Amino acid sequence: MLTTSEGTANEKKTRTSTWELDPAHSSAEFAVKHLMVSTVTGRFKKLAGRIFLDETNPGNSRAEAEIDTASVDTGIADRDTHLRSADFFDVANHATMTFRSRRIEVESDDRARLFGDLTIRGVTRPVTLDVTYDGEIKDPWGNRRRGFTADGVLYRKDFGMTWNQILDAGGVLVGDKIKITLNVEAVEKR
Repeated sequence: MLTTSEGTANEKKTRTSTWELDPAHSSAEFAVKHLMVSTVTGRFKKLAGRIFLDETNPGNSRAEAEIDTASVDTGIADRDTHLRSADFFDVANHATMTFRSRRIEVESDDRARLFGDLTIRGVTRPVTLDVTYDGEIKDPWGNRRRGFTADGVLYRKDFGMTWNQILDAGGVLVGDKIKITLNVEAVEKR
């Protein structure tokens, strides 16, 4: 952490830096149960975000992100079309989902819990992400880059995504619990 003293030895100046998510080296992925026995995974191809890092007091940092819901990709065109429909993301009316952090609890030098508000389909709910700091490097062009991995769980019904089919043998076609993983490479904005 970088701190500088001005005036008395007890006064510290906060150093805040802004980091832009590198979309070519970042991903937003999800996993959900299918037929209650297997897991289907997918990702969003278009995302953007910023981290406002208080390097003196990381607990004062904040993050925001935006994901293009039409960029959903599970590798199956028909399934992706259904996910873009009003049954799920309703892309025609809700082109993006957003995340805004509210607070951060730093647990160690490389672990934190990020609390924030996630908006999907115009519905905002609190979510908690477990964040791991993966390190920093200076790239070949002289830019500082930092890596983070964030994991969490959300429930699609909380966001109005209630479409499902009941199975003859019991259970449902699509699970409600969604596991999310964000792999973020961020570049310091100069």
